[in-house]
Amino acid sequence: MTTVLLTLGRLPKALDLARGFARIGCRVIVAEPFPRHLAGASNCVARNYVVPAPNDDREAYLASLLKIIMDEAVDWVIPVSEETVHAAYLRDRLPLNVTLFTMPPDRVLALYDKRRFIEVGQEYGVAVPETYRLGSTQAADMAAARDVVVKPIFSCSGRGLAILRRGEALPAPDPDDPAIVQSFVPGTTFSTCSIARDGRVIATAIYRGTLMSGTVAVAFVRVDDQPAISSWIDRFVAASGWTGFISFDFIRDNSGTVFAIECNPRTTSGVHFWEPEDVAKAVLDTTGETRVRNRPEATFQQFYSCLTETQMALFRGDHFLERVKQLFTTRDVTWDRRDPWPFLGMILNSWHIIMLSIRRRSTFGEVATLDISWRERA
Repeated sequence: MTTVLLTLGRLPKALDLARGFARIGCRVIVAEPFPRHLAGASNCVARNYVVPAPNDDREAYLASLLKIIMDEAVDWVIPVSEETVHAAYLRDRLPLNVTLFTMPPDRVLALYDKRRFIEVGQEYGVAVPETYRLGSTQAADMAAARDVVVKPIFSCSGRGLAILRRGEALPAPDPDDPAIVQSFVPGTTFSTCSIARDGRVIATAIYRGTLMSGTVAVAFVRVDDQPAISSWIDRFVAASGWTGFISFDFIRDNSGTVFAIECNPRTTSGVHFWEPEDVAKAVLDTTGETRVRNRPEATFQQFYSCLTETQMALFRGDHFLERVKQLFTTRDVTWDRRDPWPFLGMILNSWHIIMLSIRRRSTFGEVATLDISWRERA
């Protein structure tokens, strides 16, 4: 029996992965800094381990993962979300018979870094917005001439993002939190998730958020027939020789040109649009020949987050009835009658994140990755 280690359990995409691997006959183990988490309630998970948060002590985190890998005779290590950039450092420490489903750490970090991703895109000859380091003369000149977006180079879930109109003053650079200034591209936003093997795209899901919590989509719809986006991804993956999950955020401008504004070298919510068993097979299939089917549903939601947004809409007078209808007609990403407890126990098993969001007065999505996202000083 193949043993698979997921390096995170708190997010719905981890639950989808756990179910997929378990249902093709794998033994699934989850390593997670939180003692209670979403995937931990699943009957598809054989064992859960509590590990140090990588932002607290990266070396202790990696050592804990290595111990689990050895003790449990793990065959495959599958990074899930923001912890991917930390887990990538396992590559040179793993036994030869263990496969890590992502690229070497320098390659992952080059795409996670929002400034370096733009440089990589320019090198590969794909369309990316004009982007400069905050504090540079080029950034100041661009901000004086057009609308711009300012964001930390290692932010996720929209943390620290600001849109400034032409001529607005740029913030002062922070040496401890470097940022970029990017040309604002008006148009339609799309997100993607792809599975790649040796520079070839095995599957791509393209989707749009239909309900947002801050800048994070908590309800989303699959968008088919976007050849310009698919072609952009194919070119990038081929040029990079990528193996693993890789995701992008795009803007399609009024002329139809698509620009990738940032890259997530990991899974995103796009993974929910695929049959979980097919995702698992595609990951383990080193030939890259597995066909990954879409689920029948084209729309999904994170029910409890959407419930919160719907309640808030009642007091704001913001499309309340429309949101109520969506809430009760859209499939939740975690619900499965064969494995009901992750959905039924969502509040209890996500309590650490809920309390942190209350204390910080931030959205669930913004605080869910604070202890696992990358920091240079971690």
